[in-house]
Amino acid sequence: PPPFFFQAEDGIRARSPSRGLGDVYRRQGNSGAMTEVTWDEAPSLQNPLLVVAFEGWFDAGECATGAIQWIVDQYEARRVAKIDPEEFFDFQENRPHVEIADDGERRIRWPSLDAHVIENDYPHDLVLLSGQEPRMRWRTFCDSVVEIARDTGCEMVVTLGAMVAGIPHSRPSEVKGSAANADLAHKLGLDRPSYQGPTGIIGTLHDALDRAELPVISLRVGVPHYVAGPPNPKGTRALLAEFEKVTGVPTGYRDLDHSVLEWEQRVSDAVEQDSEIIGYVRQLEEEADRSVPGDLPSGDDLAAEFQKFLRDQRCLLYTSDAADDTPCVDLGGRRMI
Repeated sequence: PPPFFFQAEDGIRARSPSRGLGDVYRRQGNSGAMTEVTWDEAPSLQNPLLVVAFEGWFDAGECATGAIQWIVDQYEARRVAKIDPEEFFDFQENRPHVEIADDGERRIRWPSLDAHVIENDYPHDLVLLSGQEPRMRWRTFCDSVVEIARDTGCEMVVTLGAMVAGIPHSRPSEVKGSAANADLAHKLGLDRPSYQGPTGIIGTLHDALDRAELPVISLRVGVPHYVAGPPNPKGTRALLAEFEKVTGVPTGYRDLDHSVLEWEQRVSDAVEQDSEIIGYVRQLEEEADRSVPGDLPSGDDLAAEFQKFLRDQRCLLYTSDAADDTPCVDLGGRRMI
């Protein structure tokens, strides 16, 4: 198993240098197929979380991929791996783009599925994976994502999504969370998945992660269906705020406040031009005002339960995987082998 780290009282953490690989590193995944991950380096991370979002059906207003891009831009993120698009896209449908670089050379930019890492002084480093939703070989693709999670030592996976909904643009965006793990869902006040029917890549990925025994939670925001096009900074901000609330990792979501106000004003101005839409939006506002928000735990309580769940998972992992019978002990609330 990967080395175990814990946060010292003085905030100092030991790290070993990353190892450059330079070559395509491929292995057999859970489904029996070869994964398609190319590694730039093998980073050494502290208690990392894998955060995933894909453009397409589950990314209304590009809120989810926008949230990941926001985090990448806020921190000094660097790419450590990519998933080869050759096996997962129909290039007649998702065509590559021809570009002229600054040096005047003509280059082709292919659809990308890149993994970036962020090392910080907070409880968790981050591995961020985003790109276009793959069109083919979903099981092999999900095995590639599982490989990235395992090889970077991720303790949990968080998927981000956005769906159109019958909600008004003038009310707070609601983020819903779910987890198949009953203990995790209970501790974080999340729903258990109940949907049955056709699914997308996120649903397929959750199944692969469950079979790989990697904890995973889903955070998804509702987007007004009458203004579902990108960009939607309000939905992106809501996802970032909820992610920070649950994990304790700062995202700088408040820096989007000005963009949210401008977006709301532009939408309101457009709505005012059509009397029928005005009436419809007011109806949605009345329905939203009548709804009673649930009694959700505070941000501090959520983050504490999140950390406790992961500590318990580390204890179980290292107790079962250790070669000897070294017990798992508690060091002032931190567990280590």
